[in-house]
Amino acid sequence: MPNRSPEGPLFELESHGRRGPGRRDRLSPAQIQQIARTVARTPEVMVKVLPASANSVAAVRQHLAYVGRQGDVELLTDVGQRLQDRDAVADLIEDWDLNLAECQSGLGGLQGRRTPKLVHKLVFSMPAGTSADKVRVATQAFCREQFALKHRYALALHTDESHPHVHVIVKAISEQGERLNIRKATLRQWREEFANQLRRAGVAANATPRFVRGETRPRKSDGIYRAARRGASTHMRERVKATAVALRTPDPSGEPAKLQLRETRRELEQGWLAASEVLRSQGQTALAEQTRHFVCSLRPARTEREWLMAGLLEQTGRQRAPREVERTR
Repeated sequence: MPNRSPEGPLFELESHGRRGPGRRDRLSPAQIQQIARTVARTPEVMVKVLPASANSVAAVRQHLAYVGRQGDVELLTDVGQRLQDRDAVADLIEDWDLNLAECQSGLGGLQGRRTPKLVHKLVFSMPAGTSADKVRVATQAFCREQFALKHRYALALHTDESHPHVHVIVKAISEQGERLNIRKATLRQWREEFANQLRRAGVAANATPRFVRGETRPRKSDGIYRAARRGASTHMRERVKATAVALRTPDPSGEPAKLQLRETRRELEQGWLAASEVLRSQGQTALAEQTRHFVCSLRPARTEREWLMAGLLEQTGRQRAPREVERTR
């Protein structure tokens, strides 16, 4: 399997499907377990950094108030406090010295640099049906491992949507004066650790890159996603309009991207099949067969335009069906 995907290191299984000089590569027990979880389509964890502004005390205050639902939802802090009143937000801002941090950050802005964040706003979630309490427990364990005695943080469990999720607010500057920078590699590591904490709590959880799972449907930003659920996303409306035009007018400019996508999928499938051979050579016959079946069941690799086109055609078919039935009566 190729080393890299558009999202970074592929699966962290550096050698499966490869062969060294004169020998077959072997998969470690941890790699075999990860393959087993992936081909069984174990629920995938989600760790997200919210992009909205967090470089002013006012913005942080607003987000803390939202996360705590104006005092209706309990805030759990890094020092074991349970805060659930309207003064909780002001107490945290004072305790974390955010007013001072804002003044220091403002100096950077005056020097022509972008004003840095005071906090990072994270969301940890699992699909619907997962125990909300266990998601909270796993998130608390994750935060202790990653931030305890370094970065101040507070978290809150939300259960008002079908999927349980925990909001975590982390102070960007540590107690030692070091800034927390979140990169793609950081998020990959965090997803793996969150999944590990969930498994320790008794929840089946996996953390595999979308690319490795054969996912090509584009992800939307949190704002677009929420607006689309309300039917109010101008972005999605514009994309659907463009797709409707594409049904009548092919877009040759999209052909290179389509070809690259197909080639990437071909390499991915070859990698999975190579992994299946290595599993078989190690006596993992059932898992090797399950891996081959996983490859055969991957959804088609489609561009965003193709996904929207398929959805539009499906919707048109659903609307046409009742009319066809009515005509036959």
